Amino acid sequence: MKKNNTKEILKSEFQSIINSNHVEGSILIYDTQKDVFYSNNFDWAKTGRLPTSTYKIPHSIIALETKVVENDSTLFKWNGEKRAYKIWEQDLMLRDAFQYSCVPCYQEIANKIGEKRMNEYLKKLEFGEMNVTSKNLDVFWLEGTSKINQFQQIDFLKRLVNSELKIFKRTEEILKRISFIEDNEKYKLYGKTGLSIRNATYNGWFVGYVETKNNTYFFATNIEPNENTNKELFLKLRKELTLKALEFVK
Repeated sequence: MKKNNTKEILKSEFQSIINSNHVEGSILIYDTQKDVFYSNNFDWAKTGRLPTSTYKIPHSIIALETKVVENDSTLFKWNGEKRAYKIWEQDLMLRDAFQYSCVPCYQEIANKIGEKRMNEYLKKLEFGEMNVTSKNLDVFWLEGTSKINQFQQIDFLKRLVNSELKIFKRTEEILKRISFIEDNEKYKLYGKTGLSIRNATYNGWFVGYVETKNNTYFFATNIEPNENTNKELFLKLRKELTLKALEFVK
């Protein structure tokens, strides 16, 4: 978790971004060089929520470390059954299963890892507060009482990037490859989105980090729609709002 002397600075610009896009929530950004957290809502950022598909980061680590998955080109065969999204209805390599958030692929992984090893690795990785039993092994990150907050998300990502998780270097390199999103003249972006729908309420995540020439910024955005949100645009907003907020900390 964050060090006691790490500064927390409230950014009104982040709140303006949230308000103008008709959502509720918090954007949390950590500036590595300055050792400063920026947010519009620190209370929201310290509240634990289901990790949903952001769990695919530690999940992939555990899969690789236990050799349940060999590498990022390991193939998951589609059994021909109808799935929630058309894009999941095909054979997918790990890197695509990660990018497309293929739930059935990762449920297959969870069942192969098993309850005992999953808990052992989660204890070692310190990823939030996951509640894993034999009964919820293939859904614990999607429903139930498992939770992680935005500070914990950033803490985990920092330890991954700084090689502090005590995992194989090869695993770190594979995670970097599969979580890569884009590269432009300003930065390299790595991350993972997540989405839960509980009682018809959406909760959206975007976690990751940006590498610039001189610095690394870690981020964890968590947002929910309000009565004025365009639901069709909500999924895109997780990333868009984060990138807008990053402009105010560089």
